[in-house]
Amino acid sequence: MIGALLLGLFCGVVARLLVPGDAFRKMSGPVSWLVSIALGLAGALVGYLIFTIGLGIGDTNIYDWVGVLSALIGTIIVVVIATLILRRTRHDPGRQAPPQPGT
Repeated sequence: MIGALLLGLFCGVVARLLVPGDAFRKMSGPVSWLVSIALGLAGALVGYLIFTIGLGIGDTNIYDWVGVLSALIGTIIVVVIATLILRRTRHDPGRQAPPQPGT
C-alpha cells in the first residue's frame, strides 16, 4: 500500500513536470500532492494495462524498472488526457454562448 502511494506520488510529480502547461499547474499544498498521487495511481494502471497486459512487456513483480517506466508513461498519458478534457469542459466566463437560431 505504501509502495503504491509512493510510486503514484513519484510518477504524478514527474509527469506533471514533464507535461508543459498541464491543467493542474496552479495547484499547491495538500491538494496538489493528492492530485499527483491520484494521477500517478491512474497512470500506473494505464501503463500496466498497455505494457503488461496489452504488449506482454514486463512482468508482475511489484518493484522493477520496467514497471516504474510503464507507470510513468501511463501517467504522462493520463495527465495529457485529463488536461485536454479539463480545458474543453472548463467554463470561460468571458466567452458568450453562440446565438440561438430564431431568437
